[in-house]
Amino acid sequence: MWALSLARMGDAVGNSVLFVVLPLYVSALPHPLVSAHEPLLVAVLIAVFGFLSAIMQPVTGALSDWTHRPKLLIQIGLGIMIAATVGFIWAGQYVDLLWLRVVQGIGLAFTVPASLALMAIGTRHGTRGGSMGIFTTMRIVGFSMGPLLGGFLLVHFGFSATFGVAAGLVALGIAAVGVWVPEQSPSSERRKFRLVEPGLFTPGILAIATAALVMAAAFSEIVPLEKQINAHTGETAVGFGLSFTALMLSRLLLQFPLGRLSDHIGRKPLVIAGLLILAPATALLATAHSTWALAGWRVMQGVAAAAIAAPAFAIAGDLAKGGGEGRQMSATTMGFTMGLALGPLLAGWLVSYSFELPFIITAVLCIASAAAIFRFVPETVQRAGRR
Repeated sequence: MWALSLARMGDAVGNSVLFVVLPLYVSALPHPLVSAHEPLLVAVLIAVFGFLSAIMQPVTGALSDWTHRPKLLIQIGLGIMIAATVGFIWAGQYVDLLWLRVVQGIGLAFTVPASLALMAIGTRHGTRGGSMGIFTTMRIVGFSMGPLLGGFLLVHFGFSATFGVAAGLVALGIAAVGVWVPEQSPSSERRKFRLVEPGLFTPGILAIATAALVMAAAFSEIVPLEKQINAHTGETAVGFGLSFTALMLSRLLLQFPLGRLSDHIGRKPLVIAGLLILAPATALLATAHSTWALAGWRVMQGVAAAAIAAPAFAIAGDLAKGGGEGRQMSATTMGFTMGLALGPLLAGWLVSYSFELPFIITAVLCIASAAAIFRFVPETVQRAGRR
């Protein structure tokens, strides 16, 4: 669990560096083959990465179940991401960035379902919330460091150095996996490669995947709006990076305690409460006219996300069936990755109508997702206690 968490942290630092760098890189490169305003161009880059990864994750999750080689899949995925990140250094125009984001999306699709399948297999029901809390906390540490590191490297050393450091940090993840993560023993049972089996994708699993999607959309939709938000707050890339760090630090402080709390009081109430907190926190981002106001609402988003993430992944692990962990966990990871894609894309499109509109629509989706969790998700902690 600790080795997977450390690997995820290195991967997260390398990827989150791009949150601050990509919008400015798009402005610096020509885009003769594509005609659109810059927020939409940035949103498309994020969406291509997210959509491709999300679509492929059920396939790679099934591949993990079929081969019983999740460790190898994690290493392959991280290697692909390193190659694509280094490739940004030689990008000459916007279309090059699109292809590199495609390759990064493929790499992520190999990595995430295999990591969470190993977590579901290797953790116990009674402590799974806490274990998922540690795993997601380490990822948050990486995402907290990335935007500030990216802003600092960009201001002082330029784009090439920023991409080089990001690739090096992902390489640390490969090293951690290679040294400390054990491989599953190959199964002697001959199994067919199947994307879907009866009973795998229950309404509860799908509702949890939707909650992960909405959560990710809520905190990623500001990425293509960097210039507009900086104009509202009078800040630079460093201040924009601070808003990411504010969200991640509040998650960092609360992720493990809330995950552990879900092992005792139940997972479902925390997920619902998190979504109901996330709704106003997201809507109020549109009112931020200073760096501190923006950071304050991002802290509130982070508190909400901490209540959602670890308990939601723990529920998915509780509901996962033996031999189907890769596919069932991939539903939740696919939802999260799809949210990272849809949030920026929705914001990049809707901001042309109104700056406030993306935040309002996402807030409404948070409330709808809370209702779906209440209706369809069983409380796995209480169910286990009755057994």
